[in-house]
Amino acid sequence: MSNRILKIISEFLGERIISSQSIGGGCIAQSGKVITDKGNLYFLKQGYDNGMFECEANGLKEIAKADCIETPNVILVDKDFLLLELIPQGVKNFRSMKEFGKDLARMHQFTSNMYGFMEDNFIGTSIQYNSYSSNWTEFYFQNRLLFQYRLSEANGNVTKEFKNLFLKIESEISNILDGSEDTASLLHGDLWAGNYMINNEGNAVLIDPAVYYGNREADLAMTKLFGGFNEEFYEAYNNEYPLTKDYKYRENIYLLYHVMNHYNLFGNSYYGQMIDLMNSYIKKGN
Repeated sequence: MSNRILKIISEFLGERIISSQSIGGGCIAQSGKVITDKGNLYFLKQGYDNGMFECEANGLKEIAKADCIETPNVILVDKDFLLLELIPQGVKNFRSMKEFGKDLARMHQFTSNMYGFMEDNFIGTSIQYNSYSSNWTEFYFQNRLLFQYRLSEANGNVTKEFKNLFLKIESEISNILDGSEDTASLLHGDLWAGNYMINNEGNAVLIDPAVYYGNREADLAMTKLFGGFNEEFYEAYNNEYPLTKDYKYRENIYLLYHVMNHYNLFGNSYYGQMIDLMNSYIKKGN
């Protein structure tokens, strides 16, 4: 861990750092645990100097405003590191997932009058554009799907099959999203199983956000990408804030954004899934 960063942290805290050690598990930033002479424990992220950590801090603070679900407190942030409180990890159980579902539903009722966010941020290491719009379909297509498509173009990874299907998605996007709620909810933005934890009180804690205000179905769809959460979570969510009956039809269009991003970040292993998601909206013979 960077001695320069540790020195900055020590001076800010007014505490002497007696131990720092790397913690595995992160696939983006370098992370570690910091212990001070006062017995305080902190979580440190470093390894990027592109504004990622400042965006993450702003996302955590935005979620905290809703006062519905726990996030780590931001202690100190700079262009190349983020210091958070270290939250002891507990055990996930049926109760914790049920309460998580309720809490997320309450967070999604914290709203804005526009789709987007005060700044662009990151989805993984990809830029996520958040320019404000009053139209969800326009916002989602332009800032999410089209951005990822153009990134694939720039990388030389658009096949003829990909291009033809994407053009059909573009022509059908208004129909696909027809019936969506006209509410700009506070979203985590990257809500898969690796981006929450359970604390030692059994409550969910949101981490690593890609925050913006958007349609809440996008957050819920992302939970399905790597196997989904348990039934207690979804049932509790729907009891607290019922979804429209046709929301499942739109799951694939929201998953498409994340799979396109994974295709751009990690390569061809996501190509087939991306094609299948687009094909799910294309009628045979078209």
